[in-house]
Amino acid sequence: MGVIYSSVDAEGYTPEKNGTLTLSGWRGSEDVGTIEMICLADETEISTVEISNHKREDVFQICKTLSKEDSKVGFELAMTELNPLIEQHQNIRVVCRQGKKEKTVWEKTTAELKKEVGERTLIRKIDDIRRRGSQMVVSGWIIDYLQENRIKVQDCHGKPMPYEIKQMARPDVCKAYNLTDIKAFGFEVAVARKDLKNQMFTVCFENEITVKETTIDVKKYDFENSPRGRMMQTLSLSRRKENRKIIREKGFSYFVKFVQEQMDVEQEDYEAWLRAHQPNSKELKKQRKTKFAYEPKISIVIPLFNTPIRYLDELLVSITSQTYANWELCLADGSTKKEVGDFIREKYGKEKRIRYQKLEENKGIARNTNAAVAMADGDYVMLCDHDDLVAVDALYEMVSVLNEDPSTDIIYTDEDKVNSDTTMYFSPNFKPDFNFDFLRSINYICHIFMVRKTILDEVGCFRENFDGAQDFDFILRCCEKTTKIAHIPKILYHWRSHENSTAGNPDSKQYAIDAGKRALEEHYARLGIDAEVRYTGIFIMFESVLKVKDNPKVSILIPSKDHVEDLDKCITSIEEKSTWKNFEIIVIENNSIEQDTFAYYDQIQLRYPNVQVVYWKKGFNYSAINNYGASFATGDYYVLMNNDIEVITPQWMEYMLGYCQRENTGIVGAKLYYPDDTVQHCGVVIGMGGFAGHILTRTERKDSEHSGRLKAIQDISAVTAACLMIKKTTFDAIGGLDEEFQVALNDVDLCLKVRAHGELVVENPMVEMYHYESKSRGMEDSKEKHERFKREIARFRTKWADILEKGDPYYNPNLTLMYDDCRIRGKHEHFDIIDEIEGGH
Repeated sequence: MGVIYSSVDAEGYTPEKNGTLTLSGWRGSEDVGTIEMICLADETEISTVEISNHKREDVFQICKTLSKEDSKVGFELAMTELNPLIEQHQNIRVVCRQGKKEKTVWEKTTAELKKEVGERTLIRKIDDIRRRGSQMVVSGWIIDYLQENRIKVQDCHGKPMPYEIKQMARPDVCKAYNLTDIKAFGFEVAVARKDLKNQMFTVCFENEITVKETTIDVKKYDFENSPRGRMMQTLSLSRRKENRKIIREKGFSYFVKFVQEQMDVEQEDYEAWLRAHQPNSKELKKQRKTKFAYEPKISIVIPLFNTPIRYLDELLVSITSQTYANWELCLADGSTKKEVGDFIREKYGKEKRIRYQKLEENKGIARNTNAAVAMADGDYVMLCDHDDLVAVDALYEMVSVLNEDPSTDIIYTDEDKVNSDTTMYFSPNFKPDFNFDFLRSINYICHIFMVRKTILDEVGCFRENFDGAQDFDFILRCCEKTTKIAHIPKILYHWRSHENSTAGNPDSKQYAIDAGKRALEEHYARLGIDAEVRYTGIFIMFESVLKVKDNPKVSILIPSKDHVEDLDKCITSIEEKSTWKNFEIIVIENNSIEQDTFAYYDQIQLRYPNVQVVYWKKGFNYSAINNYGASFATGDYYVLMNNDIEVITPQWMEYMLGYCQRENTGIVGAKLYYPDDTVQHCGVVIGMGGFAGHILTRTERKDSEHSGRLKAIQDISAVTAACLMIKKTTFDAIGGLDEEFQVALNDVDLCLKVRAHGELVVENPMVEMYHYESKSRGMEDSKEKHERFKREIARFRTKWADILEKGDPYYNPNLTLMYDDCRIRGKHEHFDIIDEIEGGH
């Protein structure tokens, strides 16, 4: 009797159809006759199996004794409904039968399968483990093909322990794993440190097939993230080679700064930063004793409505504890519950500075706030929500600003969020100085907002038909009346985040979107600005398209040297995509050496009559080249553009012109992407890297990042000349580009000259383009180029020393200048190239 031979070449598992096991291979016999393949769970035949056969000539080359009557010895086997089989049986096997002969082709215990399948049914990744106030937080994502998504927390003895969990969509993971029906979920698990035993806990991820665990050693975490622990890691033997290289190349003093930077815990722990930047008891005592020359009365107005007593008590404690004493608190209570009024009368009835009024009915947030304002008789009115917290030194800091400049009409501050039980502070909003275009995109001012009472009386109080965005409407109307607006870059307000608050759940106030849009439309109408307001889809962020007046001509200046493919892509995209037609293109030829380049110049001028090539005969000087090109321009507006730009937005010129036509605006910049759709430019910060630099680079095109900076139209200190628009009159008034900046920083210098001239620079992310990044000029990779770069930086730092010292007004001083990701500034920031310049090497 002949032998049955077989081989399983591949084994796989997919979560579809309740778990599908796939086997592929071959089987054959030395005898003639049909070979059956049967799948068994224990000794019960499995019916949910599909088997197909195909030819395998290679098998007959190896096993020459096999019967060739059955030429289709190859097989593909798919066993569906595997998951319940694993739960109900002990063993799964596949056998071949021929007559009375039988051979097991494949066999595994269900325990083995469960382990293997579990690896495929449930995938999880831990992205971050961090301390957040009194909690330990574990965040990451999970893909559970069984769609159970069960997460729980156990203590060191395996017993359940209390925890909080938040889930959110993770479209990035879905895209990476090509998921359609199954979804990936992000998670954030928070455990109170007081509940921990032996400083250990385990996060368990499970479905009916498998359990995966991540154990957190909190004691180890605390040490590794302490200054001493970070120092030991930095100085460890594993880093010896890297550390020696730093010392050898940059010196020991630089290495000391490097170690200090690595020890900076505050940079990654916001609550540690907050504690370090809050006044201590000695400072608070000093504040209470301070007598200001100007001590205005501040009226804090708060509408109440069924405020939870604990929230109300914490708010009132934060106000009555203020280190500045000349204030009044005006409470208008529209509550349907008497407990609110009873509490205030019982605990604060003797506090003369608290004025309480029970309203006959709840009239909505706008009219309730107006009732509180009607009670106010202070010099300034400060807005506050009924469930938030005010920093104890908030009024002191604002009055300090008023003593520096008593003509100040409006003051706003930075803020963060606090959880419902005030155990965790997070999401700091570090704001720029007053930025009207940013405000028109999103109400970045929010809290604290304090305004001179006479301005409030002039513009009127809140308007009830703007409920949901009543504060946005009110702030816009106030800001229209004055330029004396001050920003205090300190966290002086804590916005409570709970499920009914906008901070905790933006979807709870979707009606605010329509109200916000109307408020902005009326704002433009009051100012006589013809604008279309669009909702961006980001809560609550708008984009404003300012209508172009008349038919101004745009001159596009493109310096170029060879690289005709890039130039052709640039010019073609302008000509074929642009919806604005009144423009000319001036190509400024700069010492090309390839004959194809000059042939292309002839072709492109024949193809497009509005293209002109002019010839720069001297050496490369970006500023001089553009100034030369501008001498040929006939337009009312100039666009400075690199030859490696590709237009994405057809209306790009209209979007730029709308803003550039304003009397107070000199330059408008674009949002540029690398070819992989990550951000290359969305604004320049003065001081970044020690001189100036782009922020939030390499973020995804879709991201809004840092309070919406990547999506919001905003005033800014500088933009790149890879694509910017400037008024001809402004260009002429400031003398064009400074030709002392031959290669670097000429565009930043141009923008700062425009701002010094009294005009704004606007970044408009609606104008989107690809930038292939200085292909034709090359990188700063030679010693000569590096030395020239250092000279230009040194000149820039001398010319603009004042703004470098004061800081970029459109970038919060609490944010880093070492990195472009807008993280919190560290204690020991330094800049390699500045060290080189100042050190003379």
